[in-house]
Amino acid sequence: MIVAIDGPAGAGKSTVARALSARLGFAYLDTGAMYRALTWLALQDGVSLDDGPSLATLADAYPVAFGTNGQVVIRETDVTGAIRGAEIDSNVPLVARHREVREVMRVRQRALGRAGDSVIEGRDIGVVVVPEAEVKVWLVADPAVRATRRQAERLGLDASQLADDLRRRDERDAVNTHRAPDAIEVDTSDLALDEVVERIAALVAERR
Repeated sequence: MIVAIDGPAGAGKSTVARALSARLGFAYLDTGAMYRALTWLALQDGVSLDDGPSLATLADAYPVAFGTNGQVVIRETDVTGAIRGAEIDSNVPLVARHREVREVMRVRQRALGRAGDSVIEGRDIGVVVVPEAEVKVWLVADPAVRATRRQAERLGLDASQLADDLRRRDERDAVNTHRAPDAIEVDTSDLALDEVVERIAALVAERR
């Protein structure tokens, strides 16, 4: 079974997906981390973020892998922490916008997701990557809540700056952020993590 979790940045996709996968005993696939890892590698190698074909070649040559404890690895380097910084935040949309890059990534994502029971989170998961997913969830949250969550992850940045960053990112990501018609919307603004996980776990139980 595949559980697809989509939604905008800061809605809680990664946190919810990790907790849900642990609850269900499913594999966890963070597709956003794959684009972040490629962005990190491109910056390390000096590959232009405007050069879609070169970025796609890089992605094909060095496929992202996930460790048993959720580590993100690219070109034999553990980049789990390195890909969560502000520099990656601001540059990953430039990488993810390229059609050639997304095509390479989707092949890898489908292979990983279809290997067994899995929770896959990111953008366009239920529409493009695995439209056959048995459970599709669209997470949303109030913009202020999303900014506060990001502030907790990005110490040193104020909430107003993060709110502006999220707004700009939403605008950039709009072309690649689509809700599947059969996705169930869950507003996480006023829900505890356990409550969100419980709701999705109940959906999984129903579909089984």
